[in-house]
Amino acid sequence: MENISTQQTASMEDYLEAIAILAEEGYPVKVTEIGKALGVKKPSVTSALAKLSEAGLVRHEKYGDVVLTAEGARIGQDVYQRHRTLRHFLVEILNVDPSVAEADACRMEHAVSQTTIERLTKFLDFVLNCPRGEAEWLKGLNYYFEHGKRDEELLAKCQREE
Repeated sequence: MENISTQQTASMEDYLEAIAILAEEGYPVKVTEIGKALGVKKPSVTSALAKLSEAGLVRHEKYGDVVLTAEGARIGQDVYQRHRTLRHFLVEILNVDPSVAEADACRMEHAVSQTTIERLTKFLDFVLNCPRGEAEWLKGLNYYFEHGKRDEELLAKCQREE
């Protein structure tokens, strides 16, 4: 499947993602809530909604609720899934501070392909759901992040005897 970002701008993807998240909370989605979620003013939201409406991705009448079309919802959910996967990888594997990971994931979600996200999702599932607990290499990686050098004990376990 082609990456959505080749069809929509990063900004438009952010709007669709925000609307999808707000809609999941079960409340009517209003221009004000979208603006708060994205940190933008109402005129910017209104302008973006006009473009999204022209593209057939949202339905919105002046002063009314914003509703995603089926295609808009698909794109919004796709962007949100990419965001969650990237944030999860940054926090759980690379030990990036959650607030930094949040901002980085927001930027990265627009550039990564569907194939890469699928592989990254499977990687996370494989690594973080190890039947024997935390993988040794992950412990070693965390040690390396913290100390700037490899854990000699773990390194010794990794070396092959000939």
